[in-house]
Amino acid sequence: MDVYLLILGDHLPEPNSGRVVSEAERLRAIVEQAVVAEEAGFTGVAIGEHHFTRYIVSAPELLLATIAERTSTLRLSTGVTLLAHHDPVRVAEELAMLDVLSGGRTELIVARGVSQRTDVAFGVQDDLRARFDENLRLLLRLLEEPHVTWTGRFRSPLVDVTTRPRPLQRPRPPVWIGSGSAVSTDLAVELALPLMLPSTLRDPNTHRAVVGRYRAAMGGGGRVALPSHVFVAPTASAARETWRPHLAAYARFADRWRGDGDVDVAALMEGAAVCGDPAEVTDRLNALGKLLGLDAQLVMVDIGGLPHSAVLDTIRLFGAEVLPGLEP
Repeated sequence: MDVYLLILGDHLPEPNSGRVVSEAERLRAIVEQAVVAEEAGFTGVAIGEHHFTRYIVSAPELLLATIAERTSTLRLSTGVTLLAHHDPVRVAEELAMLDVLSGGRTELIVARGVSQRTDVAFGVQDDLRARFDENLRLLLRLLEEPHVTWTGRFRSPLVDVTTRPRPLQRPRPPVWIGSGSAVSTDLAVELALPLMLPSTLRDPNTHRAVVGRYRAAMGGGGRVALPSHVFVAPTASAARETWRPHLAAYARFADRWRGDGDVDVAALMEGAAVCGDPAEVTDRLNALGKLLGLDAQLVMVDIGGLPHSAVLDTIRLFGAEVLPGLEP
């Protein structure tokens, strides 16, 4: 089982004290968490992209480049890249540059996004699905082919274009589609891409239909990954007591994009959020793996103003006592 540390980078106050760290401190903490994740045995790190909110990371590629210089084995992924908002030529160039600098460790998760405000600000509120589809197809060609001639609806034509540098990974770095919808799932099948389920606060059972659709269309093949909010401490009571206010603060903040309008922290801890001692967390993540037939899991610890030291302690404990018990 591949396990990634997922960091979306919310910049919320610590709920007990109200303290808010500086933006610089917050960003440096994200880099440090990734370094510790490699030491703890994680497969990779995935860093999200957001704009105009209290999610602080607007350019995950820059953080990943910084992390690349301080790690040697960690896979480096966005989580996600809002592909409809970007020129696929620039995305191909940036991804390949990171792939070369990191020695072939990059991945990309692409999705349409969930913020209408961001769509409007980037001028892509119309034909968002069609723009995403076109940009993804062009991106894959640019990564795989050294000479690309192309014409589409949403950008100027390309004539015998070779993006530089060329990625080290062949035929290209892995590209995942982030999707909870049938349409995007069908696109993942058509392009033979792995499927990343959405980072929601919903019951994981809600993803079963999409996963079933994907696996059936892929003849039982393909790859599926799930992000989960996770916190582990030496005892289950300590884990719940420590994490509850932070999970509640994050759920209230993120519910408009990722929830169902009813923040019930107790229910979250029994469903979408995995919290407990190492044995409980191991068992619940293994159960999620079986429920959805997962090939990879993304673990999101750093939420709701959780102190940096507590995040690092959880990453280390997860690596020492949870990772060894996760089933392939």
